[in-house]
Amino acid sequence: MSDVITLGCRLNIAESEAIRTMLPDNDLIVVNSCAVTEEAVRQTRRAIRRAHRERPDARIVVTGCAAEVEREAFAAMPEVSRVVSNLKKLRSGSYSPFASSEVEKRISTSLDTNGSQVQTHARAFVEVQNGCDHRCTFCIIPYGRGPSRSTPAGAVIERIRLLVDQGAQEVVLTGVDLTSYGDLTGDSLGLLVERVLKAVPALPRLRLSSLDPIEIDDRLFALIVGETRLMPHLHLSLQAGDDMILKRMKRRHLRADAIRLVERIKAARSEIAIGADLIAGFPTETEAMFANSLRIVDECDIVFGHIFPYSPRRGTPAARMPQVEPEVVRARAKRLREACAERQARWLDGLVGTRQQVLVELDGRTGHAENFAKVELGVPLPLARGARGGNSSPGDPRAGPPPAPPASGRGEILRTLITARRGDTLIGSPE
Repeated sequence: MSDVITLGCRLNIAESEAIRTMLPDNDLIVVNSCAVTEEAVRQTRRAIRRAHRERPDARIVVTGCAAEVEREAFAAMPEVSRVVSNLKKLRSGSYSPFASSEVEKRISTSLDTNGSQVQTHARAFVEVQNGCDHRCTFCIIPYGRGPSRSTPAGAVIERIRLLVDQGAQEVVLTGVDLTSYGDLTGDSLGLLVERVLKAVPALPRLRLSSLDPIEIDDRLFALIVGETRLMPHLHLSLQAGDDMILKRMKRRHLRADAIRLVERIKAARSEIAIGADLIAGFPTETEAMFANSLRIVDECDIVFGHIFPYSPRRGTPAARMPQVEPEVVRARAKRLREACAERQARWLDGLVGTRQQVLVELDGRTGHAENFAKVELGVPLPLARGARGGNSSPGDPRAGPPPAPPASGRGEILRTLITARRGDTLIGSPE
């Protein structure tokens, strides 16, 4: 039996599902790797070794960003049969037992427009953009993904129509640098979103993956705040909240730009939930600089924080800058995570007692609201006398037993009464 092991971003998740449909029915394991941090590369190596221990007779093929930037090192691993480049990972011939086992040495600049058009869980991910033309000083991804390139809008629309015909209730547009969409034709992400919503009226929910705040133009902004089928959840690539650190990262926005954008969004559509990437312990970061990043959690109302302790990537400019002590990096990352968790808990508590439209996952037990809050589904939970549902926490006996899964509704959107919070998850009862 063939299988795919996925590490890293949503784009990798989408591509892995596409790869899964291409695999021959034999003992083949594809490891779709991540290189965003050194830890991600280590996890890739551990995944390869674990897969080999568990299935010693299976052939292991490695692809993804870690395999792209450290291809010779992965090819030299005795467990690995083949390394496939990112540009060829979505070509079915790459996984044929007769494909060349030589490590690919050249990166083609041609665009493979086959892309992914697959359904993951109850949501479908559609890759519309790949690669990146920017050179943030900390980032290795452009070296693994190549230059920015977009899938033509007509092809994107046809994929989404197919997915909706197959029952998809929500589509997520993904890319490495999604807001740079349009390099082939001069189109923009906003125009693509407009065309998708107009051409596929049967699509109930459209969601966007990570956005660069400096590239959200007026057309896209108007859709974000005014189009109800565009989900009220944005993930922003902020990275830091201090201007000097942002400049040293070679980011194109300042903290005031991020704050002003979120204020404008919230003023026009208050229910939008904000997520963000933040890096702790970037080289030269002082305690005062870090304090600015810590404050931006509240200033931008970040309820979904993706926190990364800085990890030097060989070959990037940031790796040559004066480094922060590792224990300080870890401590700052912990403080950022705690700040985001507190902000999220307050936000989730405010949703208790409301009714949310929840897309039920295929397990029938969980789902996501339009604002991407995770919801565990079942019967209303009993609470202790006088207890507030919004204050329950992991391990809190007031949260009661896990709810029973609903008898139906998998892959459907259900109106759900939110009755409590357990940690980072809401508890809801479908009506």
